[in-house]
Amino acid sequence: PEHQQLIVDSGALSHLVNLLRRYKDSSTSRAVISVIRRAADAITNLAHENSSIKTRVRMEGGIPPLVELLEFTDTKVQRAAAGALRTLAFKNDENKNQIVECNALPTLISMLRSDDAAIHYEAVGVIGNLVHSSPNIKKEVLAAGALQPVIGLLTSCCSESQREAALLLGQFAATDSDCKVHIVQRGAVRPLIEMLHSPDIQLKEMSAFALGRLAQDMHNQAGIAHMGGLVPLLKLLDSKNGSLQHNAAFALYGLADNEDNVSDFIRVGGVQRLQDGEFIVQATKDCVAKTLKRLEEKIHGRVLNHLLYLMRVAEKPVQRRVAFALAHLCSPDDQRTIFIDNNGLELLLGLLGSTNPKQQLDGAVALYKLANKAMTLSPMDAAPPSPTPQVYLGEQYVNNATLSDVTFLVEGRRFYAHRICLLASSDAFRAMFDGGYREKDARDIEIPNIRWEVFELMMRFIYTGSVDVSLDIAQDLLGAADQYLLEGLKRLCEYTIAQDVTLDNVSSMYELSEAFHAISLRHTCILFILEHFSQLSDRPGY
Repeated sequence: PEHQQLIVDSGALSHLVNLLRRYKDSSTSRAVISVIRRAADAITNLAHENSSIKTRVRMEGGIPPLVELLEFTDTKVQRAAAGALRTLAFKNDENKNQIVECNALPTLISMLRSDDAAIHYEAVGVIGNLVHSSPNIKKEVLAAGALQPVIGLLTSCCSESQREAALLLGQFAATDSDCKVHIVQRGAVRPLIEMLHSPDIQLKEMSAFALGRLAQDMHNQAGIAHMGGLVPLLKLLDSKNGSLQHNAAFALYGLADNEDNVSDFIRVGGVQRLQDGEFIVQATKDCVAKTLKRLEEKIHGRVLNHLLYLMRVAEKPVQRRVAFALAHLCSPDDQRTIFIDNNGLELLLGLLGSTNPKQQLDGAVALYKLANKAMTLSPMDAAPPSPTPQVYLGEQYVNNATLSDVTFLVEGRRFYAHRICLLASSDAFRAMFDGGYREKDARDIEIPNIRWEVFELMMRFIYTGSVDVSLDIAQDLLGAADQYLLEGLKRLCEYTIAQDVTLDNVSSMYELSEAFHAISLRHTCILFILEHFSQLSDRPGY
C-alpha cells in the first residue's frame, strides 16, 4: 500500500490514463498495444483495495478510456481493461455509476458470451461488482439482457466464471420474486445443483448461496428438491467450511418451507443430519433450529398422511427414518395415531435393537424425545388413592403408648402403634390384622428384617401422610414400603432415589426398581439410559 500511494503521489496516474488513450492513434503497433495493456494492469494494481486511489483514477478521467477499451480488437487489452474496471467498481458507488453512464453494460454483456474464458471471467466479475449493494444498477443490468448469458456461464469450463455467475445469480434473485422465477425458468437450477458436487469449495459455496436465494419462492422450493438438490445440500452440512455450511443450511431452510418437500426431507434422512450436524457458527445453528421448526409445523394433514403411508409401505430404512423424524417433530396429539396405531414404536425399538451403533443411538434419542412429549406428570406422580379413606392420627401418636393396642418389636425395642391407623394405611396391614395370620390377635409383633430408623420413618408416614426421605435411607425405606404396600411412601422414596441416578449407578438403580416394583424409578432409569445412551454405550458391560 505504501508503494501504491508513493507512485500515485508522484503523478503517475495522469500519465497512465494518457497511455490508455493511445488506442486512438491511427496506427497501433504491437508495442503500443502492449503499452496500453500494461497501463491498464498498472491501474488495476495501484487501485487494488485502495478506495482513495480508485476515486483518484476517476478524477483523472481513467474510466471512459477503460470502457472504450472493452471493444478493442486485442483480447488481452479487453481483458486488462475489464480487470481494471472490476477493481475500480468494487465498493465505490461513484465509480460504478460512471462505468454505467459510459455505456459499458452492452459490451460487458456481449463479453459474457465470449468463448474466451479469460474474457467472460473478467466481464462477469465487473458486472458482479457493479450490482453488489446497488439495486438500481442491478435492475439496469437485468434490463440490458444479462440474465441468460450469466446462466450460460454456469456450464463454463472456467470454474472462476462459474463461481462468479452463481454469486451474481444469487444477487439477481434478491431483486424481486419474478426474477427468482425467471432464473429457474431459464434453466439455472440443474447446473447449480451439479456444482454442489464439485470438489471446488468456493464453487459449492456460491452455488448453495444462489440456491438459497432462489429457494425463497414456493414453486422454486419444490423444483429444487425435485431436481435432486436436497441430498447434496444436506451433505454440505458436514463441511468444515463455515460459509459453505451456512449457505447450505440457509438453502435447506428455504426448501423446508414447502409442504411438498417435507416427505422427501424425512425420507432421505434430513432430520438426522440436521440434528447430528456439528455447526461452526451460531447463525448456522439458529438456521438449522428454524428449519426443524418449519418441518415440525407442517406435520399434519396431507403431509402426516403421506408419512404414515411411507411407514406402512416403504423399505425398512425409510420406515425407520420416518418414525425417527416423527418422534422429534410430531404433535403430542398425534403420538397415539403414529406410534401405537401405525406401529411407529416398533420401528423405533427396532432401531434400538439394531447391531449398528448409530442406529441404536438414533433409536435411543427418538424414544427419549417421544417419552418426554408423552409425560404430562412429574417424575413423582401422585400416589394412587387408598382403597379406603385414609386416616391420619397425627404426629403426636407416633410411637405413643396412649391408646396403643399393638406393639412392634424392632431390633429389640418396642414401637407403639394403633390398629385403626394401620388398617387404613395398606392392604398388607389389613391382611395382618383381619386375615388368618398369627399376628391378628398378638399384642407384640416382631419385625425381623427392618432397621429401627427405617421402621420409625415408615410409621411416621402412616400416621402423618408425609415424611422427608433422605438419600441415605431411601433404598431401605423403599424396600419396607414395598413390603407393606405403601404406594405413597414408595413414590417419595423413588423420587429421592431418582434425583441421584448417575452413569455409574443407573444399572443398579434399575435392578432396584425391578426388585421392589418401583415403576416410577424404573421409568426414570429407562429415560436416563436413553438420554445418555452414547456415554453408556462406551462403558464396560454395555
